Amino acid sequence: MHLLIAAAGSGRRMGADRNKLLLPLAGRPVLAWTLEAALACPAIAWIGVVGQAQDAEAIGAIVAAARPDRPVAWILGGETRQQSVRRGLDALPAEAEAVLIHDGARCLVEPDLLAACGAALLDAIGSGAGIVAATPVTDTIKEVEAGTICATPDRSRLWAAQTPQGFGVAQLRQAHASASRQGWSVTDDAALFERLGLPVRVLQAPPSNIKLTTSFDLTIAAAVLAERAAAGGGL
Repeated sequence: MHLLIAAAGSGRRMGADRNKLLLPLAGRPVLAWTLEAALACPAIAWIGVVGQAQDAEAIGAIVAAARPDRPVAWILGGETRQQSVRRGLDALPAEAEAVLIHDGARCLVEPDLLAACGAALLDAIGSGAGIVAATPVTDTIKEVEAGTICATPDRSRLWAAQTPQGFGVAQLRQAHASASRQGWSVTDDAALFERLGLPVRVLQAPPSNIKLTTSFDLTIAAAVLAERAAAGGGL
């Protein structure tokens, strides 16, 4: 299984002056935790880290400190996540047939979830389906227009999409090519499959698989890591 880690983010919503994946979390950069989980998953044979040029040296140091036992490639990203993923796809080894894409900011991902997503993808790929880790929505969701509620969707049908997301490499490349031709702008790769009418299966993720977006998320992540350390289980 091949894995692309999207690591070209920023720290704006955290009020940081740098890529949030380089911020310290429990004594290590955020990205170090994500990479550690990936390297702890035996099913992953190759990892590509997609980032921005100004972060190349810092990310290279994180990779070196991890002492990887398999190839970890640096890939220069684009101006958007969508462009970065497409560049990541272009950089995959020629033999890659299936790929998992994971946001580096989901640093609490567990190796078991990566392995489960990889196995689910291998099962789905024969029917042309993708897979996405997700959690059922627990809050009541409101649609709002001009500051006023206009609808309340049925919560039982709502899931919060996360990563890893997995796809057949050839299919995902075709989906990104279609998006480029038609000017589509999406926030995740599953949305490309949806627009093309391709199936995407949901794999339920644990509640801990959060994405670090605000400074409060860093506090939550530190607490989770401390709990894991106290339990002696690490990742």
